[in-house]
Amino acid sequence: MFHFTDALSGLVADIALRVPALAHVRPERTLVFARRGRSGTEGPNATCHCLTLPTSEPGYYFWADEATGVITRRSPCFVTRSPRVVIRGTPVDYMISVTLPRFTDQVSRRKLERYPGLPPWVVRLDTVVHELYHIAPDGQGLRQLARADGTFDARTHPPQFFDDVRDLVLSYLATSPSDEMLEVVMHDFATLKARHEAVVGVTFREASYPQRYVEVVDDLPGAPGVLVEPFKEPPGRALFTEADLIVRDFSRAQPPVVPVRAA
Repeated sequence: MFHFTDALSGLVADIALRVPALAHVRPERTLVFARRGRSGTEGPNATCHCLTLPTSEPGYYFWADEATGVITRRSPCFVTRSPRVVIRGTPVDYMISVTLPRFTDQVSRRKLERYPGLPPWVVRLDTVVHELYHIAPDGQGLRQLARADGTFDARTHPPQFFDDVRDLVLSYLATSPSDEMLEVVMHDFATLKARHEAVVGVTFREASYPQRYVEVVDDLPGAPGVLVEPFKEPPGRALFTEADLIVRDFSRAQPPVVPVRAA
């Protein structure tokens, strides 16, 4: 079988080792996991999830009378926090998720135009480097690019971002990584399955994955004394460990799951 997320984790570590501009990426604190995503559907092929964002300022939701603007009811005061993900005792700062088989099967022609003369699979490598480039050099939050005047660009993907990613991809390829290291991005899903019989990957046991959650806190000073309606949805989880991970066979329509064994 081909362990896709293990292979992709190895590629992440190799990129961080070979590309000085990404040397701040800490593979041991970057969790790669897979999510199911069909090849013919729209949506992100990969995503960078940051777990180092600070706790939000306290606040609350409220509902107001449409005519008078007077607040009629509100939620409890709350903050949002990033959950902790700790795998075998090591805290995770960032997660990279890939959607299978969509990641392996969709090739953006617009991206490919940025790599004249290179094979289509370089688009998948571009996607991996793209997500790694989101990791802030100081490990706190997501990267912000500076404008010419020194101020930060509030956009997640300013034009310079894509130019930088292309340069990083070319820089990595210039180090002559092995075909074995690149196998995870060189082939589509059908080819990987034909070569290895099955394509598996680490994913989270539940349908979702660690996301920011709501924590109720004491009321703000001077908060309106109106009807407070409790949250109907559960607040989310504060901690995830290796017990929440499974290995899934993405080659099957309804794959079995295998618990991740502790080292």
